[in-house]
Amino acid sequence: MIPAMLLFGLVLGRWWKTCLVVGALGWPLFLWFDNIIESPTEFLGAAALAALNTAVGVAVHQSLLHLFRRRRKNRQAPDHAAA
Repeated sequence: MIPAMLLFGLVLGRWWKTCLVVGALGWPLFLWFDNIIESPTEFLGAAALAALNTAVGVAVHQSLLHLFRRRRKNRQAPDHAAA
């Protein structure tokens, strides 16, 4: 579960709100339909863990995105007007 949800958040972290909702609902539903979890308490626990693991992947994605944007912004084009 952990690697799958981390990867899900890492790959789709650009759309972080949707990614968190789908991760928090999709994983427990998958477990529910495969009869791995049976009670609502287990469903909520699986949803919480899925949301947490997805959030870590999203955080890594967003951090890398901000880092690349900052580096691109700091690289300024040469000023041709000054010549």
